[in-house]
Amino acid sequence: MAWLETRHSVEYRPELADDLVALRKAAYKTRAIVFPQQTVVTRELLDFLPMLKAVGRLQAGTDNTSLEACNERGVTVVQASSAHVRSNAEYLLSSLLLLYRRGVVSALMGRRHPTTQVGRELHGSTVGILGLAPTARILAGMLTGLGVRVIGYDPAVHHTAPIWDLLKVQPVSLPDLVGQADAVSVQMPYAARFRGFVNDKLLASCKHGQLWVGISRSELFDQRALAAALCDGRMEACILDGAEAGFQGETSPLKGLKNLFVTPRLSSHTREARLRASWFVAHRIHEAISLQPDSESPFIKPIYVPAPAGLECQDVAPR
Repeated sequence: MAWLETRHSVEYRPELADDLVALRKAAYKTRAIVFPQQTVVTRELLDFLPMLKAVGRLQAGTDNTSLEACNERGVTVVQASSAHVRSNAEYLLSSLLLLYRRGVVSALMGRRHPTTQVGRELHGSTVGILGLAPTARILAGMLTGLGVRVIGYDPAVHHTAPIWDLLKVQPVSLPDLVGQADAVSVQMPYAARFRGFVNDKLLASCKHGQLWVGISRSELFDQRALAAALCDGRMEACILDGAEAGFQGETSPLKGLKNLFVTPRLSSHTREARLRASWFVAHRIHEAISLQPDSESPFIKPIYVPAPAGLECQDVAPR
């Protein structure tokens, strides 16, 4: 914010994040806004912001932003989509390690006899990567460095593509991936056509006692199929980061399952990722409105979590 204030008029207005009526009034002449994740940018909202030239997002994902409406109005959408790649990969790796050694968590919770189950080592095991999103590319390097055999499948990447060799990942068919892997990591970008992608047909091929981790949207999973696999032993346990409303609701077959763990979107929740995202958005917002006339007009920043003091940012700080 300090960097932006030397170049533009800046307002910090976190209270507007949950009051769209007040936001419309306060931001009528605003040229750029950095929105928090919970604020949805719709066509209707943009109608009340005629001067808006840029929308900033510190989080990955565009589900809460109408890209079509922004494009029609010439509004640039600034999103730090790559800032969280490493933090996401580390989350998936740590989740795998926790599931392989579940007794560690039980012991930390104070249980005297945490588990009778013998833990496993990642080294020498086979991990399947479902989806070659940027996060998967970092994760693959981490896994191979630990002596893991990595296999992978992506519906959009042909098995002869050079990327597989580059990442040292063996491409396999989808049934072979779930049939061979000791654990599966899911980081497929979500699209409507992939709703229920992980279904009964796919999970029928599951290797018994398989472990699953994922950061993809929960709509990727068919709830009944996932519940059945968790209950009959095909899946020993599953950790997912974030879930849409109703995923574990009262009527969901997943409600109460003790071997399903859902975290509240923690994969990108690191200081370093937030710092990278903040600098990226600040620079791109500056560029977007500096190309427009009247660049001294204020823009409102409804919510922002500043990076803690003392962090070094040589790779991302302005030069």
